[in-house]
Amino acid sequence: MKKDLGVLPAVYPMPVLMVAAYDKSEKVNVMNVAWGQICSRDKIVLFIGEGKKTWLNIKESRAFTVALADEAHVDVADFFGIASGNKMDDKFERTGYHAVKSDRVHAPIIEEFPVVMECELLEMLDTEYVSGVVGKIVNVKAEEAVLGDNGKVDPLKLKALMFEQFQNGYYSTGEKVAQAWNIGLGLMKE
Repeated sequence: MKKDLGVLPAVYPMPVLMVAAYDKSEKVNVMNVAWGQICSRDKIVLFIGEGKKTWLNIKESRAFTVALADEAHVDVADFFGIASGNKMDDKFERTGYHAVKSDRVHAPIIEEFPVVMECELLEMLDTEYVSGVVGKIVNVKAEEAVLGDNGKVDPLKLKALMFEQFQNGYYSTGEKVAQAWNIGLGLMKE
């Protein structure tokens, strides 16, 4: 029997995304965004509150990067979610991490995170119920260490972080349990 838990953001898992953008002085800011998702083959939506430093930077620079946080960098990923760029001027510098300028968009790539999407801003969302950004993914870069034999990102090598909102924990990707668009084919037969 199910027990009522009340109103909760009960979607699991949520990706742990490191969203980076330059401010008007070319200073790097990064924030941890768990409320984000692919919304088309080449588009991503990030639900970022209006007025957040990264939101303001994206609005001005019209570009951003989105890196997949991984198990090896969970402490800094969490810090990027705790610290506010509006209140802490040296937020990125405190981590000792390194940024390079994307060669595709006007945004920084954080070198320590192994997979990054380079995005152009398509739309700012600011309604009564939703605040965020929609971006066009123009390229994805990945460290060779997280690629499988087929040249694609291997989730077991990446160990991407997932956020869960029931206990407020981070988990990393585990073993593959089935092949998508295949395991259910048996139910297609009459």
